[in-house]
Amino acid sequence: MADDRLRGVLEALLVSFLWSSSYVLTKIGLRDTSPLLLVALRYLVASLVLVPVALARGAHRGLDRGTLAELALLGLAGYAVAQGLQCVGLYLLPAVTVTFILNFTPVIVLLINAAAFRRPPSPRQVLGSLVVLAGAYVFLGGDVWSGSPTGVLVTLASGAGWAVYLVAVGRLFARKPVEPLALSAFAMASGTVVIAGSAAALEGFAPITAQSAAIILWLGVVNTAAAFFLWNHALARVDAFEVSMIQNTMLIQIAVLSWLFLGETLTAAKAAGMALVLAGVLTVQTAPLRGGGRN
Repeated sequence: MADDRLRGVLEALLVSFLWSSSYVLTKIGLRDTSPLLLVALRYLVASLVLVPVALARGAHRGLDRGTLAELALLGLAGYAVAQGLQCVGLYLLPAVTVTFILNFTPVIVLLINAAAFRRPPSPRQVLGSLVVLAGAYVFLGGDVWSGSPTGVLVTLASGAGWAVYLVAVGRLFARKPVEPLALSAFAMASGTVVIAGSAAALEGFAPITAQSAAIILWLGVVNTAAAFFLWNHALARVDAFEVSMIQNTMLIQIAVLSWLFLGETLTAAKAAGMALVLAGVLTVQTAPLRGGGRN
């Protein structure tokens, strides 16, 4: 169990790095591609990769209608709501504000577990969450609530959708022998239909450049199809709250990648914030490693 959990933690860390690199690639892709179109094409490519693989490997066998309905709902929460509304939030708000708001996701996970499943947070979980939020606040310079109130609400809804997805996936794996490949493929396909429909209705489809096409292919195959499979594989082994805390290390990774590839600066305040985020994540992660396994 301890080895399985360690593998899950390492998988989540790898995925967080891939998703952090998505930030740099998306910034480049958005120079000549509209936001919703880029997101829709990214998830369409990923679905076209995952669904045939899942069908060929027989991952759909044994899935009853109830489970398929659950996967469809997970796709709405984790992809259409979480990813789609995040895109809208980035349109309405500065990126720093969106980043800070999404750092509340572990707190929402704790609240869902406490309210729905009577699993009150441990003191270590509360402390780690507060340290991470403090680190994010320091990193982003304090001015994180500027912009549209609608954008704040939309981004909070995105974080809530992702928190629901994390908790629900963990509960699904605990109740049913669903393969991570089946979850990744069929839930993503459900969410992709909604995202693509929204993109068509709100923005339409326009020609894209060769550079954008290459970015979309990489994002779709590696940073979405492969990454979500590994992420769901990790969720079968690691508690949803811990996984969401690992995801918050993206703040550090994005800062380093942006410094290396986008020419953005790394200040002393950002370094201090990064140290606090890392300390908060380690506060949560070090204790369960002694006991091993999921909650």
